[in-house]
Amino acid sequence: MLKKVVGAVVALVFLVGVYVFFHLLTSNQLNLGYNKYYQPEQPIPFSHKRHAGEFGMDCRFCHAGAEVSRHAGIPSVDTCMKCHNGNVNGKSEYSKKWIKKLREHYTKKEPIPWVKVHMLPDHVKFDHSAHVNAGKSCQTCHGNIENMEKVYQHSDLSMGWCVNCHRERKYEIEAQCDEPITDLYQGDAYIRDFVCDRKDTDGDFILNNCSTCHR
Repeated sequence: MLKKVVGAVVALVFLVGVYVFFHLLTSNQLNLGYNKYYQPEQPIPFSHKRHAGEFGMDCRFCHAGAEVSRHAGIPSVDTCMKCHNGNVNGKSEYSKKWIKKLREHYTKKEPIPWVKVHMLPDHVKFDHSAHVNAGKSCQTCHGNIENMEKVYQHSDLSMGWCVNCHRERKYEIEAQCDEPITDLYQGDAYIRDFVCDRKDTDGDFILNNCSTCHR
């Protein structure tokens, strides 16, 4: 009798666990380590909505490596001080408080310890410059960053999410490989040169080759 009771309790706990797991999964509350919606507190509450949205600042002013490097880069205190060197003090007491802290970092020659928001495994060699020069906008991966008061990870950045995008581009590029480069947009021309003459041993475009990201 005792064994039956214990067995029934174990079965009930198991079924409840399965229900909770699938409820979280289908309600998008369980991200399985992909970090989607991650929104850490930052040492200084920098507002992309204010800078990129209201002021219309180009992302490359702060993330200068986006076009030329694998890493987009995090702005140094010197970059921030190009605007906040005394001419821009902030209108509210709240903004004045944080601009003062920014200047303290500059005076002490201390970098701001920004907390990384978008993270990929070490074996994934994502290259910002390849995507930016191919015509991809920042919003493709980062969402409407210009509307974010506090930045969070918009996409799950999973392997499947990346591969689906590559597959879509593969079909577009295959149709362009024989077109004159002068008839293509700059981004498409970059992709055409990068992809069309580069195939793996199976004859598939390198855009969908594993070594493109895992090298």
